[in-house]
Amino acid sequence: MSAPGSAAPPPTGRHRRRRTVGRAPHLHAHHIRRRVLARRPAGAVALLAVLGPGLLAGLSDDDPAGITTYSILGAQYGYELLWVLAASTAALVVFHELAARTGVVTGKGLIRLVRERYGRAAAAFAVSALAVANVGTVCAELAGVAVGAELLFGVGRGLSVPIAAVAVVALVTASGFHRVEHVLLALASVFAAYVAAGLLAGPDWSAAARGLVVPSLPGTRDAILVAVATLGTTLAPWGLAFMQSYAVDKRLREEELPLERVDVVSGAVLTGVIGFFIVVACAATLHPAGVDIEDGAEAARALQPLAGPLAATLFGLGLLGAALLAAAVVPLSTAYSLCEAADRPAGLDRTPRQAPLFHGAFAGTVAGASAIVLIPAVPLVPVLFLTQALNAVLLLAILPFMIGIARDPALLGRHRMRGPGLVAAGALLAAIAIACIALLVLSLA
Repeated sequence: MSAPGSAAPPPTGRHRRRRTVGRAPHLHAHHIRRRVLARRPAGAVALLAVLGPGLLAGLSDDDPAGITTYSILGAQYGYELLWVLAASTAALVVFHELAARTGVVTGKGLIRLVRERYGRAAAAFAVSALAVANVGTVCAELAGVAVGAELLFGVGRGLSVPIAAVAVVALVTASGFHRVEHVLLALASVFAAYVAAGLLAGPDWSAAARGLVVPSLPGTRDAILVAVATLGTTLAPWGLAFMQSYAVDKRLREEELPLERVDVVSGAVLTGVIGFFIVVACAATLHPAGVDIEDGAEAARALQPLAGPLAATLFGLGLLGAALLAAAVVPLSTAYSLCEAADRPAGLDRTPRQAPLFHGAFAGTVAGASAIVLIPAVPLVPVLFLTQALNAVLLLAILPFMIGIARDPALLGRHRMRGPGLVAAGALLAAIAIACIALLVLSLA
């Protein structure tokens, strides 16, 4: 204690921290995580500590809408359009690596950088495009829950959708960063079911290999729609925003970028591999039989007499698991982006009281999508498939901002995009624009 009448001694660093914690408890959690990051070991253990953003962003692309898109691609066109999946996977590597690099180097999410560099109007435009894409995509995830639960357990959407919505909101709002990440990564293991289903279908591997490397595209509206939807479901706008913001929330450091690139490439390649096995499962069984399908559940049912009951069950299990994973991940993209646009706190380690907009946006996105899917008149198939074509169109509203930010030496310094990376990004953006224009022209013809 200080002597009577004397000034109180200035608070020590420890006292300052305690007082700050009393006002904002989330700072204590972030301080602890920074100390944990400082002690990260090297080697394989360090890689395991970094894994997460790339795997979750990539694997969540293989959601029910993606499964439906890949199933339609294989059932209608056999192995012919596999090259579209391969090209989309390459684009996923390029832009997910760009998002992760930008987030790690700047310590800021995509929409925050758009707001700071291009202004609030540009940020509002970008976040509006993301919100439209994300609500449609979350509807697709919950529609996948509905069809998967009905396929496996005979449970209607009136029960399965509310249970799934409550479960994912409870996971995010009541758990810290690491618990959420561990649960989601564990749930991602369900995608092994699609590899098994594809192998059980007995595909023609030589035809599949040829389809991967020999471009061929029928000049019909339906074929171009499937190609655009494949691009939109693989390289989704929400995934780009999620990747960058999640890397920031994970507190990845610049020296960990090489390890994070391993995470990004692993997630993107696994996304393509899983999509490949979904396509070949349908190409080997449904396409020769002339079976037309409209969603992943129909694909699972149609597989049963052609590839056996185990393949059908694995296909349905993958559909339900993928729906639950993506239903938890996609709304995080909305929550991060809204908070960045409004300059409000965000993060999985913050409680609802500490980050009300973040948790409110997450819960509101899930609740709104649930309400839409529960309307009996809403057709689930167009929701699952056509939202992915919309994703491809909305990429044109997001990618120019990403590329402009990535070129800025004041933001990224030696990590800025230049040379071959800039050429590749520009070529991919041009290809997306041409595909969307071609689809528009054929739709109006």
